[in-house]
Order: sequence, then structure tokens, then C-alpha cells
Amino acid sequence: MAFKGNVVLITGAGSGMGQLAAWRLAAGGAKVAALDINEKGLAQTAEGKPGIKAYVVDVTDAEAVNRVVAQAEQDLGPFDRVINAAAIMPFGKLLEQPTEQIRRLMDINYGGLVNVSKATLPGMLKRGKGDFVSFSSMLGQMPTLFTGAYAATKFAVSCYTEVLYHENRDQGVRFVCVCPPAVKTPLLQQAVDTVWPKILDANPPIKPEEVLDALEVSLEKGEFWCLPGKGTRIGYIMRRLLPNAVWKEVHKAEGC
Repeated sequence: MAFKGNVVLITGAGSGMGQLAAWRLAAGGAKVAALDINEKGLAQTAEGKPGIKAYVVDVTDAEAVNRVVAQAEQDLGPFDRVINAAAIMPFGKLLEQPTEQIRRLMDINYGGLVNVSKATLPGMLKRGKGDFVSFSSMLGQMPTLFTGAYAATKFAVSCYTEVLYHENRDQGVRFVCVCPPAVKTPLLQQAVDTVWPKILDANPPIKPEEVLDALEVSLEKGEFWCLPGKGTRIGYIMRRLLPNAVWKEVHKAEGC
């Protein structure tokens, strides 16, 4: 594992990727501040894990995030890694999705990242060390039908994290933006329960363990973009070189 520090802060730690990351890092001896709005999920994350301390917070509330981050740092110490995994994932046609749902997607998936970065990154930069990890998605690189609102949030995550990295490069903090394909977590079920694009059936969802393994490799190699999963890197390149060909395949898969 590329982590050499002592204290980690993880958002979205009440389930899925954030929960698994918390368990892994705690098992390795780290002290973990687990943040989520899901109190029940957080209790499960921390149960029987003395290295994990749960903090219930809504990441869309900047003042609440600031308070919890300050409290967690007082409780556990300065952060050596921050993982932004909080997200929701309903799909649907853009003109059919409720406007409030689209705004909520952006508030959580992107706005939460902004709030956490403002609360944690200045201290990491001042100390000149640490890891700042954002979970985006391949849909934040290559959108498809029925995923427009969610993909827009992940494009925002990718852009924000990339610029954040370049504005603060060579100051001791390692930045990684993780862009996996579909991952087998409870988050994916939100999409399945709404509208599932047929193009995503081309490859089965990968395991979250594969994503976290790839994250550690990217950190070790000093790679900003982490692209887990078979064919993900090819898709990333295709989107840039042949966007019209990619959209042709999307429409073909959906039969429209």
C-alpha cells in the first residue's frame, strides 16, 4: 500500500467504496475519520474497528464540514490522506429527471468535494505532505445516454481535481483522480433502479477492491489519472481521439 501516514479522512464512508477504504486503511494501522450522512451505515463501518471514528455530516453543508474536519483533526491528528467518495447516482433522461434531483446530484457529488477540499487541503499543503484523492468516474470522461446529470457532476469532479493539482503541484501533496467504470457497490444499485444504459452492459461491473488496488498503484507511480478496469484506458483515449465514433456506438447500443 502506498499510504505511509497515520490519519485518514474519508467521505461517503457509510457504504461502498468509502466503507471498504476505511476498513482497509484501519486494518493497516491508520486512524480513520469516517464521514457520511448515513448514521446507520457509519455505525456498521466503525463497529468492532477501534481505529475508525464516525462523524455524521452532510457534505453539502460547508459550515458543518468545517466543524467536523476541525473536530476530527483534534480527535485523531492532522490528515495524511483525504478520500472523497461521497456520491449519489440516479440516472435518467435529462428532461425527465426532476430538476431538484439534478441539483442535488451536483451539490453532493461536486459541491461536497469542494467543501472537503477547502476544509482539509490548506493544512496538508502547509505541512507539505499527504494524499488528496477524488473519486470521479469514466462517465466523468465519457458520458452516455441517460447518465447526463450524474456524468456532469463527475466531469466537474475531474476538472476541479485536475486544476487543483496543477495549482498546487510540487508542494508535497499527491493528487489522484480515480475514474473507474461501473463498480459493484450499493451506489450502482441507485442507477440500476432508475434507468440503466445498455452500453454499460458491454463490461460487467468491477470489484471495489480492484479500484482501491489501482489507486495505490497510481499513488506509487505518481500518476494523476487512475483508470481501473479492463479497457478503461482505451476508452479514455478513444473519447479524446474519436468522440463521434464513441457516440455512434452508444446510439447503436440503445437502438436510437
